[in-house]
Amino acid sequence: MLVSAAQPAKPALDGAAARWVEQTLRKMSLDEKAGQLLVPSLDATFTSTGSDTFKQLGHLVRDLKVGGMHVFGTSEPFPALLLNPTYGNGGSSRKGDPYAAAALLNRLQKLADVPLLTTADFEGGVGYIMNGATRLPRAMAIAATRDTELAYRAGRVSAEEGRALGVAVDFYPIVDVNNNARNPIINVRSFGEDVALVSDMARAYIRGVHDGGMTATAKHFPGHGDTATDTHLGLAVIEHPRARLDQVELPPFRAAIDAGVGAVMSSHIALPALDAGMVPGAAQPLRSPATLSRPILTGLLRDEMKFQGVIYTDSMSMLAISENVPPDRAAALAVIAGADQVLHSPDNDAAFRGIKAAVAAGDLSEAQITRSVERVLIAKARMGLHLAREIDLGAIDAKLSTLEHLRVAAEAGARALTLIKDDRNQLPLAIPQSGSLLYLSVIDYASGWREGAPSRAMLPELKRRWPNVTAVELSDRATADQFELVRALARRADAVVASVFVRIASYSGRMDLSPGQVSLLEGLATGNKPFVTVLFGNPYTATFLQKLPTILVTYEEYDGIESAAARALAGETPIGGKLPISLPGMFPIGHGLNRPAR
Repeated sequence: MLVSAAQPAKPALDGAAARWVEQTLRKMSLDEKAGQLLVPSLDATFTSTGSDTFKQLGHLVRDLKVGGMHVFGTSEPFPALLLNPTYGNGGSSRKGDPYAAAALLNRLQKLADVPLLTTADFEGGVGYIMNGATRLPRAMAIAATRDTELAYRAGRVSAEEGRALGVAVDFYPIVDVNNNARNPIINVRSFGEDVALVSDMARAYIRGVHDGGMTATAKHFPGHGDTATDTHLGLAVIEHPRARLDQVELPPFRAAIDAGVGAVMSSHIALPALDAGMVPGAAQPLRSPATLSRPILTGLLRDEMKFQGVIYTDSMSMLAISENVPPDRAAALAVIAGADQVLHSPDNDAAFRGIKAAVAAGDLSEAQITRSVERVLIAKARMGLHLAREIDLGAIDAKLSTLEHLRVAAEAGARALTLIKDDRNQLPLAIPQSGSLLYLSVIDYASGWREGAPSRAMLPELKRRWPNVTAVELSDRATADQFELVRALARRADAVVASVFVRIASYSGRMDLSPGQVSLLEGLATGNKPFVTVLFGNPYTATFLQKLPTILVTYEEYDGIESAAARALAGETPIGGKLPISLPGMFPIGHGLNRPAR
């Protein structure tokens, strides 16, 4: 059995902070305590005081007295009946505005009797969800550098920029061990497949987040890496015995706890080896996911592994929970299981009523609620929220995308690039500046490009180096005529560069190219003409493109990583990344060819 030492003692709260926690807790009613267990969400977009959206947020803060607020980017609604279905079904996510987010949080903090403990998913830095902030590579790219100091610096950059917006808790790092090549949702968000590497990188990243002034979160307990199910879409089940969980899934969480991580987020995954029970009151027979499991959250995480910080649920709006358990019952079961904060319920008023009803029915004691609220208040005091809850809007522009932060992001992206194949020794590209280049932007599907259109940085960067570029985009909807046109263009080009974009996205469940796209690439790669493939996003895409001669893996898909890849193709920067995962049937963990700058 895996047993963690008690979590390292954090510096004790000073006298004033400890008194604030004690006095605040003592005067709270049961209703106020129940409200502190809820964390609704908001979008980082301008919100008028007179709008229905702000009135609802005000209700949650003033009437329910919620304990926190989670910050998303924003979304663009689309009608369900569009002539062009590639725009998406119902809506498309977009990045938010940092000033709008900070101003809205300030306004809500003023309304709150107790300061709000605000949270966000800064998985690729604040720039992952906010325009104008520093976009960092996510965990797998950082792990490809094998540099824990760089992981520390990335965590610190995220924290410094997040705190500048008034966010106190970063829902990162993901410490899941991604050992399933068909995992459609963890994938590049994880530090990889090697337990020791994931643990080392997590410790460093957590230290950086804490030194930057935020609370880090280890997720998704007790491990989301070995599943082929996106829990945004349905409940995942991991059937491994406890001995295997002790060897693979749990050690990175133990490392995070030993590093003093302030929060842990649960997963919507059933693990029968830890809890073989069923969810009471579910719409249909449902194995108990970790989020609703007292043996997992209290028995394992709290009692056995000695975690003393705040336990968050993953989003309760994800379909693994919301399609199976009504929001009032789901919130009550999560708190009974041991969660301190119920995140992003589809109905926060119902969640509030459900928690109170569980107390009235004797299923949940007020004493347990009080212990959870105390942990939440301590977390707020550690962030200094009892002293100052609002942030200076005028200081934001000096704290986001600083030169130093951008240097960290650029270094991480460049050093992550991993050359896994170069059978013809074609990197760097040796064609002259006057040569003709065919550029293919091969995308998984046309909708949902939250961070901008694919190739919008790669194409102009290539044209700067080789002005004679012909570019074609090929989605999964490309026709046979379009494929034939590309073949004709390739015959006239001196070299072909194919950027392949396969994303890891919530609610997608997709992680492949179409058979036609694969067949086209394989056909173009025959012969001796330089043919280079750059994989953006899912690195496991390489496993169904094994016939291609040269493959460069980036682990990401945003402007900065596209620019880094273009520089590497031209030989302006060295290539030295190492795989943090194995590619089944191809290469082991740690593989990667080295290329010096030319």
